[in-house]
Amino acid sequence: MCHLNIEILLILFVSIITVTTTGIFVTWSYLLIYMLKSFRESPKLQQALNSSSRSYTKISVIVPARNEEKYIIRCIDSLIKQSYSNFEIILIDDSSEDGTWRIMQQYSTKYKGLVKALKCEIRPDGWVGKNWACYQGFLHCNGDLLLFTDADTQYNPQTLKLAENYLWLQKADAVTVIPRLLCIDSWTKITLPMLSVFLHTRFSALRVNNPKIKTGYFFGSFYLITRSSYEAVGTHKKVKHELVEDGALGSELKRRKFLIRMIRGELYIAALWARDFNTLWDGLRRLIIPLYSRNKNGTILVITAVFVLLITPLILLPLSLWLSFPLSWVFTRLSTTDNLHLLVSFLTTICILTVVLMFVCTAVQSKLAMFQSMTYALCFPMAAFIIFSSFVSSLIEARKGGIVYWRGRKYHMSEYENTVR
Repeated sequence: MCHLNIEILLILFVSIITVTTTGIFVTWSYLLIYMLKSFRESPKLQQALNSSSRSYTKISVIVPARNEEKYIIRCIDSLIKQSYSNFEIILIDDSSEDGTWRIMQQYSTKYKGLVKALKCEIRPDGWVGKNWACYQGFLHCNGDLLLFTDADTQYNPQTLKLAENYLWLQKADAVTVIPRLLCIDSWTKITLPMLSVFLHTRFSALRVNNPKIKTGYFFGSFYLITRSSYEAVGTHKKVKHELVEDGALGSELKRRKFLIRMIRGELYIAALWARDFNTLWDGLRRLIIPLYSRNKNGTILVITAVFVLLITPLILLPLSLWLSFPLSWVFTRLSTTDNLHLLVSFLTTICILTVVLMFVCTAVQSKLAMFQSMTYALCFPMAAFIIFSSFVSSLIEARKGGIVYWRGRKYHMSEYENTVR
């Protein structure tokens, strides 16, 4: 009787984790299918190659920069080489402590009339640094189209022309281009593909371009917006307190029923997401701490979901393999051992398939989004641990008041919680 009770409890335990693992397997299957669909069906920037621009509307390219002396030269050079004939470049130095301002001045002198260099005014309370710099650029620009971009972004010479073509062809208010994400350090090469599985699905072009879905999003490396739409939505004043201002601005435009178009442009734009482990870690924390300040319960649910999807399969796989070995001799005298064997075998199979799916999803992102070797996907367990650890660390910090380090600044999120949106 004792053995029977033990076996019943064990069957119940194995049944629960089998159901859980099956749910995780179904979720990863969905992520893979939707991700491949998104890669296949999302519009591509090169689709505008065979169309002629309605007019060469003046574009103001606004480039905020803080401590970007290592990357800004390549960005400016690639912008100057654009085939588009009517644009200006507004460079805004956001209190840099390196040679960024000197480089801006050199380009402004050399390309007078094309390049302007500005120093940010003193940042008011309630403003995040980059948002204030973008707003300063807007105040000094003359274009009817505004392109906001990052100082570590690089462009193909046809990028501006194609984006402007596509905006008018779609009769859109804004176009944001999905860049190729450059990974220059091993930590980012390992971690970013797994993170991108979720970002690519959550903020897919299929969702952003669908007027029936509320999701709106801009990639900070490239979003082209009409001046009238930008002013109507409230400019960067509307999102002055947001650390992820590009996503917040895109979301606000979508909420206000402006027409946004997201388009793939990995062949035309390349951007850095992180430079080393520290900026990777800070970037991950930047996603969670501001979210917690707005929606505490939602943030906890997000982190719980991350644990279930990323960490649980890595725990259950060795557990299922361990369970599958001792059953044959521990329960040889129990009448229902075969049922337990069958259940554990099914659990082991589902665990293996789930882990394989995790690898495949990460490998697809490595290949199609980062253009890097799929061998980095073999380190997906480490990526899962880094992502989950950073989120937990962010949650702990957020509960204490929330401090985010970003672009050489320290932000106390409690100071932004009461900012009027």
